[in-house]
Amino acid sequence: MTAVRTTCAYCGVGCGVSATVTGGRQVDIRGDVDHPANRGRLCSKGTHLGETVGLEGRLLHPEIAGKKVGWDRALDLVARRFADAIRRHGPDSVAFYVSGQLLTEDYYVANKLMKGFIGSSNIDTNSRLCMSSAVVGHNRAFGEDVVPASYDDLDAADLFVLVGSNTAWCHPVVYQRIQAARAARGAQLVVVDPRRTETCEDADLHLALRPGSDVALMNGLLAHCRREGLLDAGFLRDSVNIPEGFWEALDAHGDAGAVATTCDVALEDLQRFFHLFSARPRTVTLFSQGVNQSVRGSDQVNAIINVHLATGRIGKPGAAPFSITGQPNAMGGREVGGLASTLAAHMDFAPENVARLARFWGAQDVAAKPGLKAVDLFRRMREGRIKALWVMATNPAVSLPDANMAREALAACPFVVVSDCIADTDTSSHAHVKLPALAWGEKDGTVTNSERVISRQRAFLPPAGEAKPDWWIITQVARRMGWESAFYYARPADIYREHARLSTYQNAGARLFNIGAHAAISNAAYDAMEPWRWGGAPFADGRFSTPDRRARLVKVEQRALPAPLERWPLTLNTGRYRDHWHTMTRTGLSPRLARHRQEPLIEIHAADAIACGLKDGELARVETPQGASIYRVGISEGQRRGEIFAPIHWTDQQSSGGRTGLLPRPTVDPHSGQPGFKLTPARVDPFPVEWSGFLVTRTAPRAINAAYATRVRAPQGWLVELSGNGEMAPLIKSVLPAGERIEAIDVARGQFRVAVLMNGQLQAAIYLSRTGNLPQRDWIVSQLETEQAGPAVTLLAGRPATPQADRGPIVCACFDVGLKQIIAAIGEQRLASVEAVGNALGAGSNCGSCRPAIQRLLGEALGEHA
Repeated sequence: MTAVRTTCAYCGVGCGVSATVTGGRQVDIRGDVDHPANRGRLCSKGTHLGETVGLEGRLLHPEIAGKKVGWDRALDLVARRFADAIRRHGPDSVAFYVSGQLLTEDYYVANKLMKGFIGSSNIDTNSRLCMSSAVVGHNRAFGEDVVPASYDDLDAADLFVLVGSNTAWCHPVVYQRIQAARAARGAQLVVVDPRRTETCEDADLHLALRPGSDVALMNGLLAHCRREGLLDAGFLRDSVNIPEGFWEALDAHGDAGAVATTCDVALEDLQRFFHLFSARPRTVTLFSQGVNQSVRGSDQVNAIINVHLATGRIGKPGAAPFSITGQPNAMGGREVGGLASTLAAHMDFAPENVARLARFWGAQDVAAKPGLKAVDLFRRMREGRIKALWVMATNPAVSLPDANMAREALAACPFVVVSDCIADTDTSSHAHVKLPALAWGEKDGTVTNSERVISRQRAFLPPAGEAKPDWWIITQVARRMGWESAFYYARPADIYREHARLSTYQNAGARLFNIGAHAAISNAAYDAMEPWRWGGAPFADGRFSTPDRRARLVKVEQRALPAPLERWPLTLNTGRYRDHWHTMTRTGLSPRLARHRQEPLIEIHAADAIACGLKDGELARVETPQGASIYRVGISEGQRRGEIFAPIHWTDQQSSGGRTGLLPRPTVDPHSGQPGFKLTPARVDPFPVEWSGFLVTRTAPRAINAAYATRVRAPQGWLVELSGNGEMAPLIKSVLPAGERIEAIDVARGQFRVAVLMNGQLQAAIYLSRTGNLPQRDWIVSQLETEQAGPAVTLLAGRPATPQADRGPIVCACFDVGLKQIIAAIGEQRLASVEAVGNALGAGSNCGSCRPAIQRLLGEALGEHA
């Protein structure tokens, strides 16, 4: 058994993984101690990657109209239909919608085919939804989309400012590196976020600002620095262009009191933030979706960058604005021109760049202008202007804002191709052709993480069924469309070498992105490539990628924020859960990851819950002008009054409710085209049901006739939460398999408990109640793992003859440790630190994403003791 060094499939941290196949599709996953991004650490999602590499749910063969076909027939049809559309309606009648899940080599050939040979820029990526505002901000300030920071800066900083980032949950390895710096040097942590998230638990200061007021906050900070004489006059003189009227516009934002009012934060908290920033020149400001996913996202990015440029906090150890990306290869996609608004190798659409690409690729019809960005692309598709669409490794029917519009667009498109590793998604249900792609563990190529480190993603499993690499699928279609010589590639290394040559081709130092050192890399050296960072320490010499080599301050102003509407009195914010990823096609396969959040919650402040007539744990209907969906109510003191939060992960494949993508407005940033997912007018109303319950089953039923049903993986089966109205008997009949039935039914009290066994082994059990009297789930779920289920009386009671301790909700997914276990250990063993809890239970000792929750429990225990 040989360990294969590869890279994690999840976020942009880009953690190294050591994978050892132990038999069949079983693999042991460890953190790669030699990878610079994580130094052996993995988050809960990475730790449990081994639970996600099986063949369940995989697309194993090409399909046309739902029927299995051979590769040649499928590829011929794709090439013919795209060519026909181009011939009849022009190159802008076709489009690709791609993904940060693709490897750089896949991305490169997709972009080359669309922009270089089809001659359209209608290729956009789901990175448009998460990082395109950062791209605009970088280009406007630096002249190039360069992240001017590395994780090494975290080790040198004295102040961390996290803006719109629940880092403890979404980038846990980065968060632990921040915590290590705080422990080692006493670095301070400020979190700027409307919600009190897990990241805020141990922060020195939390600014719960009003959503959308980030420009006011950063402009106020910069005005303070100017008043206090903290600007770097020499750096501004030598390296920065300042637009006319910049300082006068900044002064118009008023003093600290006015900023505090606009941001709706306490003046003393704002002044403390200003003081912390003033006193610590080595500042890293990390920002993510809370900044980018806004109709003012680009301006919010530049407001942050302005502060760093004006105070000289850039190009120095421990001082930088740091955009932390969401997907494993969002950066690689940006490098190869995966966005509709850019060309390859960090070039824009200037005529000389278009001509340069034409020379390099030997192409006659290189696209000369930007294409349709994601939201506009699907709007045009719904209008009938897009005749053929190819979706690669993403699920826009779930993830786009106003996702019902996206579904209407897919339904209206005459020809939809989906290449994916998953057979059934909300998007692939609209596909005329489905092409099986390789999954993580089977892919071979490179990815680039948030700090510009290029790493190898290596295969350690054979392809599933007839699945093929994405780059191979794209090149085969390109060849069938007549471009054989331009798409000659035989292996990923061929594509990588061309990508490297293009980065240096007639570059002459104009762009910092230059990986030309690998232009002639051998196949063996490519296979053995160690992680490496391009760009060195950007801007350390005070020179930028603009024509005059000077950075630019960008004039940005705080716009008026909308007041609550009578019909839509609340503001909806959306985001991620700790242990789930995107639309759960991967994390949804892991029973352990499912334990942390088994249902989609609408998180709401207690006062708002009372005003809306909601109770914790009951169901609610969340409605916006775009649509409505059902959620379990979670009352949270971390929510600001008037604001609610919902997760993005649930789809029609897992639930009849919790579809969050259909709720946000399809309004976008005018510069980046990135949608504003964080500020949607909404209302919440109770969703009354007459009964509730759950189903434990080895095989989840496809359709469930209930008002609300949501399922998650359990060991050897599924756990399905249920609620509804009317009679329960028809549901019971429809969801239970054949076998020996034992039941306890009390019609008068509205109690139904039925278990099905086969040869003594539990196949399924359902528990329904009109009074809410239901057993705990854990023991019943555990019966799916046993050869012989417990006695009938215990199955119907839903508990063992000898009572077991209730672990409570899972806090630590890495070691499966529950809330009540931690509370008991703190009290019984007199534990006083997170480290002590880790030594006793393991909780918090791996990825660390649960450490803030443990710290809070310790604080509560100390408060009770006092």
